[in-house]
Amino acid sequence: MDKVLLTGDNYTLVYNALSFGTAVMLGAFVYFLTQVGSVAKAYRSGIAVSAVVVGIAGYHYYRIWSDFGDMKMNEGYRYADWLITVPLLIVELLIVLGVAGDLRRKLMWRLVPASAIMIAFGYPGEISSDNGTKWTWWVLAMIPFLYILGTLYGQLQEASKRETGAVAGAIKNATGILLVTWLFYPISYLFPVFDNSATGISEGLEVARQVGYTVADITSKALYGLMILGIARARSGDQH
Repeated sequence: MDKVLLTGDNYTLVYNALSFGTAVMLGAFVYFLTQVGSVAKAYRSGIAVSAVVVGIAGYHYYRIWSDFGDMKMNEGYRYADWLITVPLLIVELLIVLGVAGDLRRKLMWRLVPASAIMIAFGYPGEISSDNGTKWTWWVLAMIPFLYILGTLYGQLQEASKRETGAVAGAIKNATGILLVTWLFYPISYLFPVFDNSATGISEGLEVARQVGYTVADITSKALYGLMILGIARARSGDQH
């Protein structure tokens, strides 16, 4: 656990961002729970998984925010959160896309371990103060990252070809959110590398990293959950 070195407005900005992230995640948790019954039975488990994702994220954000108020930062909370929620994000997408059972199981057996490897590779570089170490683990983590992102993008594209109207539109929106939000993570990860100060990461870059991660989490979990809900509702039609 590291001591927070931010001061003044920089400290306040990150503190408020973490508070906002906590509120959004917990609010989304309640909302998704209320929406499970609004879709057909085949897709309800996908919305339930969305609720679990933001619920877990809300807990971890509360812990990060609470520690930050005591001038402490534990990056382990983020990685513990990602280790649980990233596989669940994959599962919820495959459910609402209507991927056939056999293919879904095959994809899960590939993507879930890949997500665990990606996060495990990222952590050593995250906590290291050496730029060479950060670059090494970033490159290694990007291999499963690109594999997961490419596979999910391919499944979204396949699903959009099978669908028309509102369903196709909802899938297109989810595709855009997936591509944009996931790219926030490797970019935010590298902010410390671009610092030239001899005393460690500058306040400005640390603010950019923490706010970048928070924005990425909110959009890739809460906003993405709304996209998942949109697909499920469009696919449900009059089934529920």
